[in-house]
Amino acid sequence: MFFVLSKVLGFFSVPSNAIAVICALGAGLLLIRWPRAGSRILVFGVLLLLLVGYSPIGNVLLLSLSERFPAWQFDGHDPDGIIVLGGAIDSETSAARHALETDSSAERLIAMLELARRFPKARIVFSGGSGNLIMNSVAEAPLAGQLLDRLGVAPARVVLEDKSRTTEENAVFTRQLVAPKPGERWLLVTSAFHMPRSIGAFRAAGFEVEAYPVDWRTRGWADAAMPFDKLSAGLARTDVAVHEWTGLIAYWLSGRGSALFPSPKR
Repeated sequence: MFFVLSKVLGFFSVPSNAIAVICALGAGLLLIRWPRAGSRILVFGVLLLLLVGYSPIGNVLLLSLSERFPAWQFDGHDPDGIIVLGGAIDSETSAARHALETDSSAERLIAMLELARRFPKARIVFSGGSGNLIMNSVAEAPLAGQLLDRLGVAPARVVLEDKSRTTEENAVFTRQLVAPKPGERWLLVTSAFHMPRSIGAFRAAGFEVEAYPVDWRTRGWADAAMPFDKLSAGLARTDVAVHEWTGLIAYWLSGRGSALFPSPKR
């Protein structure tokens, strides 16, 4: 039930979807008996569209998430395991084309391969089922496993978790699979903007991990004052940030996260 509710909440937490609904409502009222109200709502929707699409608000919202956890620094102690969260593979297209198709978070896969080579004794865990409610579900984990196999990573090192549909399930199912021992060191690889919610979910599941953020999408706080030159780019950036902030709040309120805004220090 939480999965379905999260998908419904996710739809309305995306600003471009909300703006589209506002504009459609205004246009609809214009065509019936309330043209004055309809015109006001439509103008509001268009102004909101321009504000969200061209202003740097999307960068500000995203930076507040992505800058929460700094880049991981090696201190001389090798990790025992590396956990990579799904969200980097377009599994439906990959299955249809019989070829690996990545999406905008492909840096997660790049980091997975780099870390697998850098730390040859570490276990590699890929956690990713399918969160698609509409199309036939194809899990990401088996596709990631095929990639690791083709690039020579020993199957004995690889653990594939293919049932999770949410970040909470990533944490819970991965902990059940790997059964981490006291004193072990585990890295968590995911997009920088997704790291606060992910760390909160793993802490709530009783699994202590170290953040290894990738997929930053900005140059840093210098982009906080940089407007977008394409409406679609600003909308896309804001959609990602607002969706993630909504997820953080929902996880905190439902007890699925350890804190409202998890930090490197507990």
